[in-house]
Amino acid sequence: MNGLQSVETSYATELIRKGIHMSSLAIPVVYYFITRETALSILIPLLLLFGISDLARIFIPSFGSFYERWFGFLLRRHERAEQGHRRLNGATYVLLSATLCVWLFPKMIVLTAFAILIVSDTAAALVGRKFGKHRLMQHKSIEGSTAFFISALIVVAIAPKVQYLPLEYVIGTVAALVGAVVEAVSGEMIDDNLSIPLSIALVMWGLYALLLPTLSFVALEGLQ
Repeated sequence: MNGLQSVETSYATELIRKGIHMSSLAIPVVYYFITRETALSILIPLLLLFGISDLARIFIPSFGSFYERWFGFLLRRHERAEQGHRRLNGATYVLLSATLCVWLFPKMIVLTAFAILIVSDTAAALVGRKFGKHRLMQHKSIEGSTAFFISALIVVAIAPKVQYLPLEYVIGTVAALVGAVVEAVSGEMIDDNLSIPLSIALVMWGLYALLLPTLSFVALEGLQ
């Protein structure tokens, strides 16, 4: 999420949030070394744990009060139960998107899509809040979206490829642009922790099928 300065949260709080968000880079890093089955055996229990606690925060007042007291400063306005909203928090969406991506897509695509989510969403939020002056969408700025795209290109440049063909970098660049657009248009109703990696993965998978139909992902899938 990138955006112009607002009274919703201080920049210091955003730094804390994005510091926690960056820790999710462990997901693609660890996934590089393990199989899909092992990854899902870790992600699914974590998703259930976070998801159930998140639902308890929303629907059980006593637990919600405890959660808000200790962790409420990390929640965005639309995630706060006392505001009349019933939205899962960002951590739950990160685990949900990671689980779906690992389940649905080849490993190499997941590594790129999820790394872009973590790195570029963080860059967009911090740059947008600090330097955002030109409004792009409701809570987004041109500066934040530019930071997203540039950082996504860096991720594409260093992320694993199937055979490191020039077309693979083109595919990654197009997917990075799509991710920047999706991040810019995602609002409170569509959590970008879910929309960004899924859209990037879908675009990459489609472009690989269209432009490099004979390329096999099997070698990287078996890496462990």
